[in-house]
Amino acid sequence: MNKTAFANTRTDLALENSEMLLETQPTLDGVEIETEELGSVTVTWVKIINEQGAESMGKPIGNYITIESEAMKDNDAEAHEEIIKIMAEKLGQLHHLAKDAAVLAAGLGNWQVTPDALGPKVIDKLLVTRHMSEILPDELQEQVRSVSAIAPGVMGTTGIETGDIIKGISEKIKPDLIVAIDALAARKTSRINATIQMTDTGINPGSGLGNMRMQLNRDTLGVPVIAIGVPTVYIMQIWNCLTKV
Repeated sequence: MNKTAFANTRTDLALENSEMLLETQPTLDGVEIETEELGSVTVTWVKIINEQGAESMGKPIGNYITIESEAMKDNDAEAHEEIIKIMAEKLGQLHHLAKDAAVLAAGLGNWQVTPDALGPKVIDKLLVTRHMSEILPDELQEQVRSVSAIAPGVMGTTGIETGDIIKGISEKIKPDLIVAIDALAARKTSRINATIQMTDTGINPGSGLGNMRMQLNRDTLGVPVIAIGVPTVYIMQIWNCLTKV
């Protein structure tokens, strides 16, 4: 495969997959796309509704929400707050969670490699509350969700499959939902650090480098999995790395 073919076919964003397909065909069978403009934020909901759509898109049946805004790159607290509100609203539409439901957050990636450190960095800033349930006063119990977190590292440094680590923890603490956070690869440089993708189909750790590991989804973990990712790598950068190995 030449550089052009590689760059034109590989992306972690369902939105970019649909854009590439629509360049050569008028419609996408088995795929529904809805876009709305919310101020400076563009939200696109890609729904893969059957096997035909899954095959053409190269992704599982499910929902993929993409939030785009150049304001993500700016040091603008007000703009960031607006993006957070939109993200929270769409996340609630993606998966309804009861007030007393417990969440396990998993930050995927290698904290020693900047483009791959998103997951561990999110976990480092996350407020975990599971261990506080027994000491919180009653008036706060209903306002604080049980949240636990893990940054499992990568197989190259732990020698353990990421999916096995998360599955073992999940079987022990029994969360109602797993939220996996990971860095993604994008086809367009304009989407680097300016895009968030959320999906209810789970995630394949390492897929951006073509290094397919155990899938993290309801089938493998026995728990609903929401994957949240931000493109931090342009696909041609990955190609350059691979060709130099």
